[in-house]
Amino acid sequence: MANIALIIAGGSGARMHQSIPKQFLSVNERPVIIYTLEAFQRHADIDAIAVVCIEGWEQVLWAYAKQFNIEKLKYVVPGGKNGQDSIRNGVFELEKHYGPEDIVLIHDSIRPMVSADIISDCIVKTKKFGCAIATIPCAEAMLQTEDGLSSTGSYPRDHLKRTQTPQGFPLGKICDLHRRALEKGITNSVASCTLMIEMGEQVHFSMGSEKNIKLTTVDDIDIFKALLLAKRADWLKD
Repeated sequence: MANIALIIAGGSGARMHQSIPKQFLSVNERPVIIYTLEAFQRHADIDAIAVVCIEGWEQVLWAYAKQFNIEKLKYVVPGGKNGQDSIRNGVFELEKHYGPEDIVLIHDSIRPMVSADIISDCIVKTKKFGCAIATIPCAEAMLQTEDGLSSTGSYPRDHLKRTQTPQGFPLGKICDLHRRALEKGITNSVASCTLMIEMGEQVHFSMGSEKNIKLTTVDDIDIFKALLLAKRADWLKD
């Protein structure tokens, strides 16, 4: 049974307000996407990597992969018009090369701090439960709002999880999910886990981390740089 990482790099990153896609921004002389790819390249249980890439950057990606020795990169797939479209492109391409029981871990290219433990737990939980969504608890108070400006209600944070990636599935299961979603006219779900729920499926949780940040704004780049420099004090317990 193969474990394949499917890295989603099909977006333009408009919220970052930069001239190039945020997954290709350079941090400490390395593109963000390379940090992400290296995490899966180093992991002993990952057999291959595929990337869904924004149009026009495919050759740049291959060049970076060669420069930084990402030898597990086997497939570069065109991005779609939204996230769901891009993921569908990726899993349908993998379906041509792998079997329905092989495991695919769908991961954001702009989550470069994903750890080996997170990847391992996602694989284990996917094999055990049939899917696995990296999650972390909600630490903040959660307020309900209709206008985005004020609130008169709250929601119990113990009933909520913040989702991350990777999100793991047997390849046949996620391909079937996307086909059924197309038949129902569901074309713009924000993530694989939300698509599962919209299609009436149950999702299971795997390990996430506050450090497994998604680089969405310039502030996130600052946090990423700090995390690269950080070393946990010896006296702190895990």
